[in-house]
Amino acid sequence: MINYLDVWGLKIIGNSDKWRLRQAVIFFVVLAAMFTDNRRLVFFFLSATAFAAGIGCRQPPAGRAADRPVTPRSTIRYAHGFRIDYYEGYRDVSIFDRKAGRTDTLHYLLVEKGVDPPANRPGLPVIVTPVQRMAVISSMHIAMAEFVGVADRITGLGSIQYVSSPIVRAGIRAGKVKQVGIDAGINNEAVIAMHPGVLIVMSNPGTGGGTYKTLTDAGIPVLPDADWLETTPLGRAEWVKLVAALVDRDETVETKFDSLARSYRRLADIGSHASPKPSVITDMPFKGTWYVPAGESFMAQFLRDAGANYHWSDTKGTGSLALGFEAVAPVALTADVWINLGNVDSKADVAAKDNRFGSLHPFQTGALYNYNRRINDLGSNDYWESGSMHPDLILADLIRILHPGLLPGDSLYYYKQLK
Repeated sequence: MINYLDVWGLKIIGNSDKWRLRQAVIFFVVLAAMFTDNRRLVFFFLSATAFAAGIGCRQPPAGRAADRPVTPRSTIRYAHGFRIDYYEGYRDVSIFDRKAGRTDTLHYLLVEKGVDPPANRPGLPVIVTPVQRMAVISSMHIAMAEFVGVADRITGLGSIQYVSSPIVRAGIRAGKVKQVGIDAGINNEAVIAMHPGVLIVMSNPGTGGGTYKTLTDAGIPVLPDADWLETTPLGRAEWVKLVAALVDRDETVETKFDSLARSYRRLADIGSHASPKPSVITDMPFKGTWYVPAGESFMAQFLRDAGANYHWSDTKGTGSLALGFEAVAPVALTADVWINLGNVDSKADVAAKDNRFGSLHPFQTGALYNYNRRINDLGSNDYWESGSMHPDLILADLIRILHPGLLPGDSLYYYKQLK
């Protein structure tokens, strides 16, 4: 809707308070300049006019969004799973589902408040920005909101049992943040009652939206996040720019993320060129299956960047390889280092899982390192929360584990050696 400000009978047109204020300032400055012959005052008035012209320069155009491209406010450099295109009054978010040699695309329109969606994009999901309340599912989403500076806008969380963020924990204690459930167990009534501006879910784009149809029918936008399908740690972390777009903080997060990326690349240059490269095994068997990172996964890239010799580095896939104990044992017997052992806190815990582990070389030498240094009083492991947005700190830990003395200092941030 077009609004106006009545100034001495003059209708100043615009679709926001800042826009109308800008026009009013220009009107009074020009008027004052007309009634003075003092050159200094005229110069001042003209300078003030130029300054006022910049006030609210990003205000959306009045009325309907136009399908005219504008200068991008952020650039996606590492992630392959989504893209943001900028238009006058809205952003077009594309989320890609790559499979069987083809790419399917889901589109979401992030339309600025007070602007109607573009007429030529009917039927696409619309999210009004900036989002003031959001419901999220995973620990990674909390970390993204923290990175962007909007953790206080989280009102719904998949589970409130394990949280590290002080801001979100305070919201839980105050009753502001409610538990909404996960996947098929999501509490539709709770989400609809809080009516967030968006619900961010962990979902493969190809699974379809049937799980959340009740919510979308109720007008709740559901946005899938598939960061775990990225092939690099920076690609995974770059999904934070999607959250930045939701809350209109594109430029701020662009600058902050660039600093993070520079830190990571500097460390990767050090780690990847280190020699010799210690052999590494990861994880532990679960119900008879030993899941290890596939060669195209972001975890495998972590190991390459840290200067590790990883046996499955050349395999295909962005997730995990499901292997039997017999397939991993020959590699594990002679490995130099064992990392990411899961829910264990000591060598005794590891041995209790399977007495065969005692014969593995890293167990015998004590080269066991787990990502559980930062566990709080709730049992929440911050590796899974803030670690997702600080891959540089994880990489620094891995380099210190694999190549002691290569980096200044020897203290670990997320990891610790199991005794």
